[in-house]
Amino acid sequence: MTTFAAAVFFLLITPGPGVLSTAGVASGFGRAAALRYVAGLFLGTNLVALAVVSGLAAAVFSVPYLREVLFAASAVYLLYLALKIALSGTRVAFIHPERPPGVGGGLTLQMINPKAYAVNTAFFSGFPFFPDSFWIETLVKFAIVNAIWIPVHLLWLSAGILIRRLNLPERVHKAINIAMAVSMLLVVALAVLAQF
Repeated sequence: MTTFAAAVFFLLITPGPGVLSTAGVASGFGRAAALRYVAGLFLGTNLVALAVVSGLAAAVFSVPYLREVLFAASAVYLLYLALKIALSGTRVAFIHPERPPGVGGGLTLQMINPKAYAVNTAFFSGFPFFPDSFWIETLVKFAIVNAIWIPVHLLWLSAGILIRRLNLPERVHKAINIAMAVSMLLVVALAVLAQF
């Protein structure tokens, strides 16, 4: 169980679309907007976990070309979020950067986030510690994952808030938001390369 908890911590703390976008939303739009966004991420990650545990995700991904379509949708949505974060506080309005992604934005990201499916598959198909009771093990894993998921995302949210509060010159703050957006795009690029 300790090994499982350590794996959860390290897989969640490392930069991925969820935590990077959490810091970006917090930095670009503030605490209240980021908390709404994290609430959506939380709902989404638990729905993804349920889809993985129930086998629904495996059934959906077994449909020819559907995996690629969902991956493309994920890449496009992550690009959109990266642009929204990079352009927050600017006058460019073709994606309405003044409106932060809310609960729906977080939920959407997790539902199409390939990392969410890969990580939850690793969590729920590996690390057996109650091999004689699938349901007890699954419930305990849900509890452990959520007990670690929440503080990790709140930590990244706090990092974004700290950046926002530093009273940095506007150009530096924009540069940080752009760096977070570029980091998200690098995650997408790595995911694309892993497909080949």
